[in-house]
Amino acid sequence: MSTHIGAGLGEIAPHVLLPGDPLRARWIAETFLEDARCYSEVRGMYGYTGTYRGERVSVQGSGMGLPSLSIYVNELFREYDVQTVVRVGSCGALTEDLALRDLVIASGACTDSSMNRIRFEGLDYAPVADYPLLRAAHDAFDARDLDVAARVGLIFSSDSFYAARPELMQRMVGYGVLAVEMEASALYTLAAQHGRRALAICTVSDHLVTGEETTAQERQETFEDMVAIALDAMLAVRTADPALHRPR
Repeated sequence: MSTHIGAGLGEIAPHVLLPGDPLRARWIAETFLEDARCYSEVRGMYGYTGTYRGERVSVQGSGMGLPSLSIYVNELFREYDVQTVVRVGSCGALTEDLALRDLVIASGACTDSSMNRIRFEGLDYAPVADYPLLRAAHDAFDARDLDVAARVGLIFSSDSFYAARPELMQRMVGYGVLAVEMEASALYTLAAQHGRRALAICTVSDHLVTGEETTAQERQETFEDMVAIALDAMLAVRTADPALHRPR
């Protein structure tokens, strides 16, 4: 039993959706999973396991920020042998090429966090998504007739929700960064360390250019396109041999 999740062995499925908001985790379980059962309420960070199209799937809240996500992802990989994690979160659009509720499938994550600088003793590590999972998510989007657009590209994982130097973010936009969030860089780094699959799919909840935004309740309960694509992508790669991705 892990410190922060507290589930018993076997209670968490090999494939996990990871929203930051624990109430979104509950909504996902109630909306998408059959026979969902709550395995954790530790610190109010809900976790559920159920089935989706006959496959066992879990959904676990992770909280906000790289440090909080790192706690949950470390425990999922180390204590529960989870093989696939897909972050289903919100992001702020940095470009007019995105509209409110569009999807960003993050191919890689830039960051201002010091976590990887400490880990790699000053070297710049480039955290990227698992390519088969990313491709499966893009294919899942193409297969659905949705009223939103999806972009594949770079995301920025920030340590600060309220940026002190917004002009630096604009410089990132000039180099292809699409949106800002607070978790993907840590997720991709930990997946690489443990040889697991990881992907971040984010819905644009706020637009830093136009000033548009969704409400807290909308962010909690109406991002179903993102969740459906994440579930389809996980099922598409579930038969792959995880041993091929473990560190030698």
